Amino acid sequence: MSDADLIKLYSGRILELAADIPLTDRLDGAQATVKKRSPLCGSTVTVDISTENGRITRYGQDVKACALGQAAAAVVGGNILGRTRAEVETARDQLKAMLKSDGPVPDAPFDGLEVLMPAREFKNRHASIMLTLEAAAEAMARAESAACA
Repeated sequence: MSDADLIKLYSGRILELAADIPLTDRLDGAQATVKKRSPLCGSTVTVDISTENGRITRYGQDVKACALGQAAAAVVGGNILGRTRAEVETARDQLKAMLKSDGPVPDAPFDGLEVLMPAREFKNRHASIMLTLEAAAEAMARAESAACA
C-alpha cells in the first residue's frame, strides 16, 4: 500500500469518527450480547442491546478495532437507537454490498458509512468494517428470540 493510498484511506473524517465513538459503555442487564472478531486482523467488537416493541432502546459497544472499524462503530452508534432488526440487517447488507460489489451507500440513517467508501479497494479491511453491524444484527435476533421464549 503506497503512502497516497494510506492517506486516501485514512481520511481526516475517518480519524475524527474513530476518536469519538458514541455509546461505549457496556450495558448491565442487556437482553443480548454479541462479540464478533475479524480473524484476519484481530479486531473485535462487543455489542450489548436491549429492545422494546422491536426497537433498540439501549445500546453499548466495546470496540477494539482499526480506525476503519472504529469509524463504522461511530456511525452505527450514533444512529442505532430506535432502529428495528430489519433496519439493522438492511444497513449491514447495504454496507457489505457497498464494500464488496460497488453497491450504493447504505440508506439513512446509516448513510454516514459513505465515509468508508475508499476502503472498497482494501478487501483485507472489510471484515473489521462489518463487525459492528454484524454484531448488532445478531444481537437483535437473539433479543427477539429471548422475548419469544
